Formats: sequence, C-alpha cells, structure tokens
Amino acid sequence: MGADSLPSPADRPAVTACHECDLLLREDRATSHRSRSLVCPRCGAPLHRSGRGSPETMLALACAAMVLLAVANTYPVLGLEINGQRVDSTLFGGVEALWRQRMQPVAVLVLLTTIVAPLLEVAAVIWLALPLWRGRRPRAFAAIFRALQLARPWAMTEVLILGMLVATVKLAHFADLLPGAGIWAFGGLMLVLAAVTTAAEPHGVWRAWEEAEA
Repeated sequence: MGADSLPSPADRPAVTACHECDLLLREDRATSHRSRSLVCPRCGAPLHRSGRGSPETMLALACAAMVLLAVANTYPVLGLEINGQRVDSTLFGGVEALWRQRMQPVAVLVLLTTIVAPLLEVAAVIWLALPLWRGRRPRAFAAIFRALQLARPWAMTEVLILGMLVATVKLAHFADLLPGAGIWAFGGLMLVLAAVTTAAEPHGVWRAWEEAEA
C-alpha cells in the first residue's frame, strides 16, 4: 500500500479509553445520538459529552474570568472598621502583610494559589482558544495544554472564599466588616473558573485542534 493511500489523521477513527474499565473503543460505537454523549458499552460510564471544548465558549468564559481576576486583585476584598477608623485590604495587601510578619512560606503559598495559578490557567485557555476560534492551531499546543492541566489543581479560589467567610464570622464580634468589590469578584471568579474547567474538556480541545488548520 502506497503512502498516498494511507488515511490522514483526520480520517482515522478516534479511539477513546474508558476511565473506569480501560476499554478502548471507537467513538462511533459509543455515541448516543439522543444525548450526544459517549458512554462506555461495557460499564456504562460517561466518557464525553459533545459541545464541550468549543473554542467560542472557552474564549468567552476565559475573557470573563480575566476581567473578574483583574477586578478581584485591584479592588479591596474586605474593609475593617473599628472606632470610626476604616482599613481596606486587597489580596496583594494581605500577601504583603504576611510577608512582613515573617510568614514568607504562607505568603508565597497564598500568592501562588490565589493569584498566579488562576492567572496562568486563564491565560493558557485564552492562548489555546483564540487560535482555535479562528480555525488555526495554537503554537506550543502540547506544552501549554500540559501547563494548563498542572496549574488547574493549584487555583484554589474556592478555598480563599471559604477562608474569608470563616474570618468574617470570627471577626464580626470585634469590628464591623464591610465586603468590598474584590470579594464579589472572587465569588464570580470561582463560578466562572468552574465553567472554564468544564468547557476546556481535554477530549473536546483535542478534537478542535484536529479540525483546525496547521
């Protein structure tokens, strides 16, 4: 068989591995036309739902997350008022205060998990989704996609929100706590990042890469 008669990668049937029973199967054998999802025929585990990995959805959610991230790190998160004196604190201010109190490891951990990791996750999604939305394959796709998978578990925005709620309850007896615009932005960011994680599903992203032009 000559080289010209070999099927192109786009024409080859896609193979999916079940994450529950490790069964390898072609997508056309596992597709449910009603739900437009892939289900393992042996154990019934859901494999993939169509519609995820759409470059338009990924790009829109990532841009919204970038705006919320900028607002959350620019505006005060909480305001503390005692005896008529009010002090507003941003997240960067909290990291700086931890550093001055000789709690450098905690300050670095807060900086990485609440600012750097979400920023890397959102930037990676935009890097991947923008060229795919234009029908082009992004540069360094594999490296950026691996970086996205590594940064995603470290984006702990929900832990930050939970910590703020606990601190608010404990300090409510000593001072008046006034929530700032930053905390509302962080709450919205938590929800949008969850949507970004759902939209940037690996199977759909790779399928969009296969369909894009080199």
